[in-house]
Amino acid sequence: MSKFKFKIKCDEANHVCDKTQYEDASLWEKIILSLHLIYCRACRKYSKNNATLTETIAKSEIVCLEKSCKDAMKKDLDKAIREISN
Repeated sequence: MSKFKFKIKCDEANHVCDKTQYEDASLWEKIILSLHLIYCRACRKYSKNNATLTETIAKSEIVCLEKSCKDAMKKDLDKAIREISN
């Protein structure tokens, strides 16, 4: 008997879809996902929405704070909380 599964459940297909979004899925997982998407309308919709989300985030011009800035803000917040508590 072959160790390869040709059918996967929807929750596993969604997990592989997420892995594909972050480029963590293996070639075999991508093939099995493609086969699953042929017959599963719900997972095709999930996959389409996932792709749209990925594209939207990639196009966004979000600027994140540097870690040092976040740490400084956290330190200031902790200090303010301590002052109010006393």
